[in-house]
Amino acid sequence: MIHRRPPHYIIRQACLLLLALLIPAQSPAQDSSQDLNAAIDRNRKGLLVIEARPGAKIIVEQQRHEFWFGAALANQAFDGGLSPAERDQYLRLFLTNFNSAVTENALKWHSMEQNRGKINYRTVDAILAWTDQHELPLRGHNIYWGIPNRVQDWLKSMPDDEFRETLKQRGLDVGGRYKGRFAEYDLNNEMIHGNYYEQRLGTNITLQMAGWIHQADPKAVLYLNDYDILTGVKLEDYLRHIRTLLAQGVPIAGIGVQGHLHGETFDPKSLHNALEKLSEFKLPIRVTEFNMPGQRSKYCKDTSLRLTDEEEKAKARAIVDYYRICFSHPMVTGILMWGFWEGANWIPAASLYRRDWTPLPAAAAYQDLLFREWWTRWEGTSDAGGQARVRAFYGKHRITVGGQSRVVDLSSGAGTCNVSFK
Repeated sequence: MIHRRPPHYIIRQACLLLLALLIPAQSPAQDSSQDLNAAIDRNRKGLLVIEARPGAKIIVEQQRHEFWFGAALANQAFDGGLSPAERDQYLRLFLTNFNSAVTENALKWHSMEQNRGKINYRTVDAILAWTDQHELPLRGHNIYWGIPNRVQDWLKSMPDDEFRETLKQRGLDVGGRYKGRFAEYDLNNEMIHGNYYEQRLGTNITLQMAGWIHQADPKAVLYLNDYDILTGVKLEDYLRHIRTLLAQGVPIAGIGVQGHLHGETFDPKSLHNALEKLSEFKLPIRVTEFNMPGQRSKYCKDTSLRLTDEEEKAKARAIVDYYRICFSHPMVTGILMWGFWEGANWIPAASLYRRDWTPLPAAAAYQDLLFREWWTRWEGTSDAGGQARVRAFYGKHRITVGGQSRVVDLSSGAGTCNVSFK
């Protein structure tokens, strides 16, 4: 038996078909981008409430993001390894692009104290002086690093009691000398990949390390930091590790995840999934060491290789995609590149600038994202009641009414900032 459709059904289907032909279908990528932009608007903006006389002209100009868009500071810029001209250009471009920093090598114990008792504080002190001058929050990377080949031979040769006492003195020394200077520290780097300290002294050593640092600096902010997490490869190991440390009472203030274990590009689903799972701890997440292309790319294996023009454009798109995912996630509080100039980058191809300082497509894409798309610029007038309500990215903003200007801080903690010019 043949079932005939009623005329109204046929007309309806024809209309739907026509609409499908007239309206272009959105790809999953487009849908995803829209979702991320909506999350960014929801998670990264608050409300400026500005009081002024009715009809007053108001200008809002963002000065700095609350979110950390940072990079590693290379030793060469602070220990005489660069010429004065290179140093000036390096630091100028750092300030152009970044609002936060991390010590690349200067604070690492095996770098500071290669020979027992001969501690090089000069490079760390110089970095801190410069970041203080420019009001840049600085991460201390790292106080301890228990990967066996990063532990000095002179330290390994000690008997256990002396070994423990020397670890204690390291925590007291860094904590006391730099009390209140570093915004945060990596406590013991890459523990899920190796922990010589624990092998020698037992499972409570991380808690003891944190205690020694806090003895000298009770307000020190201590992060974990590890790799192959955002790829998903070591994610479950890291989750178990964090649970164990929290159960022991280790005062973990934040979760660091390195962002350079991918290849020429990255898997968005793995990145998003890792951030979601790490969020169970309700702790801030920093992407601490980002490179694109990454450590599993051919450009890390052979640092003489250079990307083609098309590959540079693809790199720029991948950086934008990576940052958009991270910036959209409410628990992520920052991303720090592990190098931005070919002259001081362990993966030269993962740079924003060539050796001769020529900007690459990634530099333009990065700057367009941060300083155009994610930057508040607003002009308008107060309403009849003398008020203007402006949705703005969290951070510092200069508000001008008439000839009077103020810089205010719109923080994610408060969500709203009230400013009166009356």
